[in-house]
Amino acid sequence: MTATAASDREVRSQDIQTGEHRLRVYTCGDPSKLAILFIHGSGPGVSAPSNWAHLMPSFAEDYYCIAPDVLGFGDSEHPEPAPTGGMPEYTTLRARSLIALLDALGVAKAHFVGNSMGGMITLRVAQIEPARIDKMILMGSGGAPIPPSEDLMKLITFYQDPSPEAMADLLVRFVDDTDLFAGKLEEIAQTRLALATRDDVRRSHLATFNPEHGPVKYTEDELAAIQHQTLVLHGREDRMLPVAAGYYLAENLPNAQLHVLPHAGHWIQIEQAARFTAQAKLFVAG
Repeated sequence: MTATAASDREVRSQDIQTGEHRLRVYTCGDPSKLAILFIHGSGPGVSAPSNWAHLMPSFAEDYYCIAPDVLGFGDSEHPEPAPTGGMPEYTTLRARSLIALLDALGVAKAHFVGNSMGGMITLRVAQIEPARIDKMILMGSGGAPIPPSEDLMKLITFYQDPSPEAMADLLVRFVDDTDLFAGKLEEIAQTRLALATRDDVRRSHLATFNPEHGPVKYTEDELAAIQHQTLVLHGREDRMLPVAAGYYLAENLPNAQLHVLPHAGHWIQIEQAARFTAQAKLFVAG
């Protein structure tokens, strides 16, 4: 590998102004190549690096990888006061901030990879500016009209008891095989808790999951109007968003294929990183 190639595989961070808001953005790869935009899910203490940093170098061989902290998460801007209206308003606001990010980076079109809430935002971009998306990968995506699971409610209501023990209990609910943490659960929980307990992060979370407003639910007709080639990936043992959510999206998006991964929870990209990478690369290159 040449020095230039090695440099392209390094994950770099920068702050980018996207219209009215600032996003912390992590990039990897050659900007002249076709872009892949990785959009993380929700939850206390989540960030783009925690979801995607371990995968981006392998994709950077062929693509320009972009992974922002979504507006209202991590080190991106947390609007104050936080927008009211719960998930529907925040989903549109966040979708438009990602479109503005592509504009700022000079990217006309990208493949979108959305995990959980990131899948819901991807679908909103597909509705409001479909020409900006090439192919979509929806992984453990929200947006189906199903009630929240017990595990998802633990995420939503985390700030009722924002303790290290509560964070550790939440983290194990994201995976099927808890051996993944290999004795590092307490350390990981403490690291994530430090971000989660920031005042701005807490404020954004509570606005996102305002109980006065229901979550985004895409109707069958709304999904039928989205024509993008789509790969729906879902863990069979997903406790946050049951696999029925993946079936709903795949059955109603007209150009979708569904892959259900056994022995996988909500964090497929972490729990089964090699399989996720292989399927994602095959799909976007096909």
